[in-house]
Amino acid sequence: MKRSLITISALAVGCLLAAPIIASTPEEDQAAWQAYFQERFPQVPKDDFANGVYSIDPVGRENWEAIEEFPPYETAISNGEEMWNTPFANGKTYADCFPDGPGVKAEYPHWDKERGMVVTLPLAINECREANGEEPLKYKKGPINDIVAYMAYESRGDVINVEIPEDDPRALEAYEKGKQFYFARRGQLNFSCASCHVGNSGTTLRTEILSPALGHTTHFPVYRSKWGAMGTLHRRFSGCNKQVRAKPFEAQGEEYRNLEYFLTYMNNGFEINGPGARK
Repeated sequence: MKRSLITISALAVGCLLAAPIIASTPEEDQAAWQAYFQERFPQVPKDDFANGVYSIDPVGRENWEAIEEFPPYETAISNGEEMWNTPFANGKTYADCFPDGPGVKAEYPHWDKERGMVVTLPLAINECREANGEEPLKYKKGPINDIVAYMAYESRGDVINVEIPEDDPRALEAYEKGKQFYFARRGQLNFSCASCHVGNSGTTLRTEILSPALGHTTHFPVYRSKWGAMGTLHRRFSGCNKQVRAKPFEAQGEEYRNLEYFLTYMNNGFEINGPGARK
């Protein structure tokens, strides 16, 4: 596979986008990324990174495990199952668009060679709706979370295996754009995603422990106590941009889809454990 310009291992240390350093492939990036967090948090079993900040916060984990006994996302799962089984006005259902059933979360995001773009699960859901004469759902809040929560629940235990096709350089370009986005500083605070979740992961910002980036995409959508509701991954991306006082990009726009492609590729080998609950 064609080599990229910047190594994840070098970026992980400095959390900066610099001039080209040592070329690396996405496979090398992924290996360095996962090794970095395992070395940074040697007490954490690799698979436990899928639990986000609760993999490194024992007190928070106790509270989270108590919440998980009666998870606040159960209603979303039930609503999503009803959506899945309710026919559209034309008599078809989501199953006509997803013939393998609802448990396909691990297959997203994926590269659509025909269209030359990254396709996420929420995007595929809305394309299904529009193809069947239904109105698209909003991408951050509301019913989109219900149907994705149900599909994530049905996918629990499935292993993430995002592919970057070697025969399509556009796929590598999308991955690179997602990587560049993750390490690019922005906003009035001049922070990148990596500023918090790579170089400063495990430290405290105000009263919050900054979660390690490894495993970040496995558990969405999530119910956040801060929101008092469910939210999608792209809602979280938007929130992070706002927190550094940068203008958010459009949910399901190219920027966030490429970012999701990169981040999810970094989590290859992890199991889907969504939907989740967070503070």
